[in-house]
Amino acid sequence: MKKSIYIKTGRSQDVQFALENGAGSDAVHSTPIYAYAVCKLQTDIKLEGVGLALTLGAGNKLVCSAIDYLVRHVEGRELNELMADFGATYKKMADDPNLRWLGPHKGVIHLALASVVNACFDLWAKSRCQPLWQLLIELSPEELANTLDFSYYEDILSKEEAIQLMKKQVAGKSSRMGILKTGYPGYDTSIGWFNYSDEQLTTNIKKSIDQGFTAIKLKVGSIEEDRDIRRAELVRKAAGAKATIMLDANQQWNLPKAISTCKKLMGIDPYWIEEPTHPDDIQAHITLSKEVPIPIALGEHVPNKIMFKNFIQSGCMSFNQVDAVRVGGVSEFLLISLLSRKYSIPVVPHVGDMGQIHQHLVLFNHISLGHPAILLEYIPHLKDYFKFPAQVVGGKYTTPQEPGLSSDFKDFVQEKTVLSH
Repeated sequence: MKKSIYIKTGRSQDVQFALENGAGSDAVHSTPIYAYAVCKLQTDIKLEGVGLALTLGAGNKLVCSAIDYLVRHVEGRELNELMADFGATYKKMADDPNLRWLGPHKGVIHLALASVVNACFDLWAKSRCQPLWQLLIELSPEELANTLDFSYYEDILSKEEAIQLMKKQVAGKSSRMGILKTGYPGYDTSIGWFNYSDEQLTTNIKKSIDQGFTAIKLKVGSIEEDRDIRRAELVRKAAGAKATIMLDANQQWNLPKAISTCKKLMGIDPYWIEEPTHPDDIQAHITLSKEVPIPIALGEHVPNKIMFKNFIQSGCMSFNQVDAVRVGGVSEFLLISLLSRKYSIPVVPHVGDMGQIHQHLVLFNHISLGHPAILLEYIPHLKDYFKFPAQVVGGKYTTPQEPGLSSDFKDFVQEKTVLSH
């Protein structure tokens, strides 16, 4: 019988990191501040759950305020009882009548929900002395389904269908466990930040290849189209014909420009074009997918399961980049992964968490759901601040062994402190 653990209190923490020398820059953010609205859940046995949601600066305090409100849904709850039917509590938090009007299910409130949800999963895994990936793959399909909120999915993926989908994958589960030893392949997103010079690009590419990466990403989305074309050609030349190269426009093109620029970028044979236009414009993505034969990757700024449902059904999504610190946490991530698996769309997450949480989730996706182990984004800039930073060796994520979902910061990371990197 599992020992009872009660969540006594929850609170937020505002942590911000100012990046320097062009790191983290894209077509929108010239001087980025990576910020985390952190949820910390204290228990009666001094075990702490830590959850994260990503923002990019001053707005972080708004998310923290929402966290301090939402934690009342889990304060006083016995952990095992909470997680045995977590989908019900998730729905109550997402539909809180005092906050739902501000979304629904998007923006500040949904980011706060992500942080609280992630803290609950972190605490649950720690209470079992297991890394999150192990907890998730050892849950029965029924137990995992109970952590999800299937509302508005009944017409496309019922709870019963999700359970059957997971049961069908059990046969190949043992063979897919091998990835725990070989490591999950990563791609280097940090070679090509928007503000990097041509010289930096060339140097970074060589360094990345020497470290074992075979896949790299370049930021595009310039006002001057010629700059994007020139830099993309430079990256292809420096990386070589066999390298996998992704391009990320960070939503900066309208549809006509997306079509025009993507056609010109086809010459470097990109693996995908990421966020080519406004993230809510489903029809524009559909049109682009028909006009230009470059696979589309999207999801970084798709806010919730309903928008993902529509994108997945639309046929324009080639790669699903759902992010557990941008949608409603681990619970909503898992639901979206299940639907994506049903439609055979691979999940290649955006890592607002720097890969800390997603290194666990992609292992679950591959082992338990049968998603192909394609790639996981790697961003190393904050690794010195995490207690158990994600480790990449030879271009592959090594399997984390510490209990929880790897979201704990080191003790010197203080509240409301902007730390220069």
